[in-house]
Formats: sequence, C-alpha cells, structure tokens
Amino acid sequence: MRYARNGSVHIAYQSFGEGGRDFVLVPGVVSNLEFAWEHPPYRRFMNRLASFSRVTVYDKRGMGLSDPLDAAAGFDQHLDDLAAVIDASESADPAVMGWSDGAAVAALFAAHHPGVVQSLVLYGAFAKLLESSDYPEGGPPEQLEEVLEGVDQGWGEGVSLSFLAFEKLGDEDFCRWWGRYERASASPGLVLSALRLDSQFDIRGTLPAIHVPTLLIHRTEDPVMSVEAARFMARRIPDARLVELPGTLHWPWLGDTEAVLAEVEEFLTGARPSVEHDRALATVLFTDVVGSTEMAAKLGDRGWRRLLEDHDATAGRELRAHRGKLIKSTGDGLLATFDRPAAAIRCTQSLRESLSRQGLQIRAGLHTGEIELMGEDVGGMAVHIAARVSSLAQAGQTLASRTVKDLVVGSGIHFEEAGARQLKGVPGEWELFAVKG
Repeated sequence: MRYARNGSVHIAYQSFGEGGRDFVLVPGVVSNLEFAWEHPPYRRFMNRLASFSRVTVYDKRGMGLSDPLDAAAGFDQHLDDLAAVIDASESADPAVMGWSDGAAVAALFAAHHPGVVQSLVLYGAFAKLLESSDYPEGGPPEQLEEVLEGVDQGWGEGVSLSFLAFEKLGDEDFCRWWGRYERASASPGLVLSALRLDSQFDIRGTLPAIHVPTLLIHRTEDPVMSVEAARFMARRIPDARLVELPGTLHWPWLGDTEAVLAEVEEFLTGARPSVEHDRALATVLFTDVVGSTEMAAKLGDRGWRRLLEDHDATAGRELRAHRGKLIKSTGDGLLATFDRPAAAIRCTQSLRESLSRQGLQIRAGLHTGEIELMGEDVGGMAVHIAARVSSLAQAGQTLASRTVKDLVVGSGIHFEEAGARQLKGVPGEWELFAVKG
C-alpha cells in the first residue's frame, strides 16, 4: 500500500502485476483496497488483470484508506487525484478503466489528457445518472430516492446489495461480508453526499472529445443503469466499441468475470486468451429450507441464526460422510457437488432425515452433467439445471433429472415419476423423478 499526494490529501493506491502495459483502475462509489482482497472473486479478477498488465488501483478521496472527507469530492478533485496516482505509480502511457461512476472520471480524464491515456475501458458506465426529457436512457428519479433512503437507514448492513447485486441477497455469507465492506469503505453521510453529486453530473457533451481507443462493457440487465446508457455513450464517443454481456451484477468482478476479462485482455493486448474453464463431470445438489421466511420471522434474528448454524454443521457432517464438496451456502440452503450420483442421493436423504429431527424441512434437486470449475465456485448449464430442478421440488422431496436416475441403475435407489417439466432458461422438456424413501 502506498500513498499519492494531491496537495494535502493522501490517496491510497496499490500497483501489482508483471504485464507489459500499465493499467489504472478507477473504482465506483465506494472501495477499500485492503478489505476487497479478502473476497476470492475480487482476488481472482485482479490477479487475472495482473497476468497481462501492471495494475494500479486506488481508493478515491474520502473512501477506504484515503484521507477522509465530510462531503463527496467534485470531479475536478477526482481528476487531479487520478493524475496524482498515475504520476506516483509511474504508470507510463496507461490504459485507464473506470466502472460505475468511476467510468465518468476515467472518461473525462481521457478527454482532457489524450497524450497521457493510451486507451479507455468503461464498465457499467453512464453519462448522466437520471433520465430527463432529452435523455430517456437514465434511471428514474424515484429509484434514486429509494436508494438514498436505504443508505440512510441501513448502511453497513449490506443494504447496497439490493440495488447493486440483488441476486446475491440470498447468499448470507456474502451479505455479511458486504456489510463489513460498506462500513470499511465509507460513512453513510459520505455515501449519501456522493450519490447526490452523481445525480447532478452530466458528461454527455464531452463524449465526442474522447479521442483514444475506447471499449465499453455493459451487462444487459445491470440493476443500476440500463444498457441503453452504454449504447448512448458508444454512439457519441468516436469509434468506440460496445460489448454487451448477459448478467445482472453491477460489478465487473462478480458473475461471469471471465467474459469481462477476455474482452479487456483482447482490447489491451490484441490477443484473446485461449484459456478455457476447467471442466468436470459432477452431480450437482441444491437444497433449501422450506418456509424459511416464516420461520425466521417467528424465531427472530438470534434464534434463526442459531438454527442456520445447526443446519450448516449438520450439512457439513453429511457431506464429509458422503464425499461431497460444499461449494457455498445459499443463506437457507446449500450448493454441493459429488463425483458419484448415488452418493449424492444418499447424502441428500440422510441430510433430510437429520434436519427433520432438528425441526427443519428441506427440498432438494439433483442433476449430473459437465460443470465449469471456476476457482472456488462452479458454473455451467448443469448447475443451472440442478437449481431449476430444486425449485420444483415439494417440501421434503428430492427431485432428480433422468440423467441422475439412469446413472444409479443397480444401486438399490428407487424413484417415482414426477412428470416432464419445462425448466426456465433450459431448452426442451425434462423428465423428473422423485427419490423414494
């Protein structure tokens, strides 16, 4: 960790990587350089960037480890801070990447300093936050008011997930970590000030003045800003290229990060990475507790937390006994993989019985297929299918795809037909079977 000086203000930054080009990252509203490295997806994302570039990333003034502020800084200060970081880190002709409102800082800097910035990457970007009569691409003002109210009432409890990464709300471990990240990054008052300032900026008129190679990346269902905002910017920045990726997560280091990284690497180096995900055949299990919302309301936070701790301990014992691998907790359930479908079924049935004695009823779904191994996580269509199968199971029921049933012939495990069903997002009809016993 080092500090760049802009007058009397100290800006915390890090530089790492052995790549042949300098790459400076401008963060979004909040950040904390040290704390972020605790999160495996962030670590993997940064390490991949560092494999083809020398990365410099910093905390904007007032945020994280940089000097604190009482109110958010203006764009002039942010531009000067970025210049100070580039100078202090000795970044030569850097590419600059900004995400969220950091993209506006990066874009303005590139427009002002085409002799300094070699190229520009904008992720989840917008030229103007709120819609207007001449700018339908922005977000509705009432949405900002809801965000401001949420920050005012619940900052430090993971409240920003509801508008930055709503699909992570079911992941209790991530929610708990993100609450700590919020507290470590900024005070609620400063965040409110920054968001209000964001609602006032408008860089639409400066976009034609950006004369460096520019790549825009935007997820098509970004919860913060419509992809139309990126399309608007791509039309006005000369020769800009826009890549639209599927997904609902506002951060580049969550979700399908490999797609983001592949586009960035090709843009910076001229070569697309040839590395593919490792793949393996596995039986995928999803479970969740039936009636968890009502049970949590009845027991209260402390009682529900104790019950979940008992659930997790029981699940851990059963998975170890049946050679299963816990991938992650989903808040009121789990995602696990097995190298044998029969072991997956026996583990699920044993887990169901053990949890029933603790007063918990679960539903479960199983599917066997090829999965993508992504560090500590898994992905691919097989995971998606197992999740959909699980969502169709009834209380106390274990549903399996025909693939699972066909692979355990002769194992003594019996099934009942559960009918052919459409699985959301999966082509065709799928025959499902309920495990007996």
